[in-house]
Amino acid sequence: MSIIDTDRRAKDDAHGGVPPVADAVTDTPQLDDPVLDDPVLDNPAWSALSGAHAHLAEGGDLARRYPADVSPFAAVRTWDDPGVWDAVLDLVGYGAEFPAPPEPVVLPPGWVRSDPFEGVQLVETDRLHGRPDDEAVVLGAADVPEMLDLVARAQPGPFLPRTYLLGRYVGIRRDGHLVAMAGERLAPTGWTEISAVATDERYRGQGLASRLVLDVVHHIHERGARAMMHASAGNTNAIRLYESLGFRLRRRLTFGTVRTPDSRGGTPVSG
Repeated sequence: MSIIDTDRRAKDDAHGGVPPVADAVTDTPQLDDPVLDDPVLDNPAWSALSGAHAHLAEGGDLARRYPADVSPFAAVRTWDDPGVWDAVLDLVGYGAEFPAPPEPVVLPPGWVRSDPFEGVQLVETDRLHGRPDDEAVVLGAADVPEMLDLVARAQPGPFLPRTYLLGRYVGIRRDGHLVAMAGERLAPTGWTEISAVATDERYRGQGLASRLVLDVVHHIHERGARAMMHASAGNTNAIRLYESLGFRLRRRLTFGTVRTPDSRGGTPVSG
């Protein structure tokens, strides 16, 4: 897996602080249909960084990342290329973090894995029917201070000053204040990831998150793409909400990072 959500406290309107439950989502399905078996979804960050978001990407042919004020995501084209380790070092430098390769991949001397945490990848089914929401307003640069404030309180995951550049973000206002939001993050070929689903605590339980997710889905479908999501496996209430809307589990994931050595000699950085 080549994406990592560095905020392990991911929540949204449906989150209730429920601890991880192994059977909170359907068991990983057999990937025997064209949608579930789309290889783009095995490396969605790379597909986005080399495709729809190439204009934002930093890096080269083997390793890329978003600017620091856009997204913490980064990816490699493949971990099988022997030059990938130097490419990551060229991109992030020594003593830095980068999304970890799968466990079977052996790290070079001096590279250290972080503690992993479990996540899920969800994809749409034919039960997912988007619809525009009359109360949803498109958010942009002028709304960033309010978006950052809502994210800080609701903690749906990383959202930075220029994250809005990744796609369409919408919100709902009450008495002039932004009380709910959702939008688009990664854009692998043929797909768009829904992210930043957040609702002010005082307005939860009113279905605002569901309404905004379905609004985002509607516009994704209008472009001819499919909708997908990532979530912490412990965010069980949110996963159940998304499944009720028409998403399903594609696969379980282990998220984590590696720390690059602090020098060419291969000594890892402590702490």
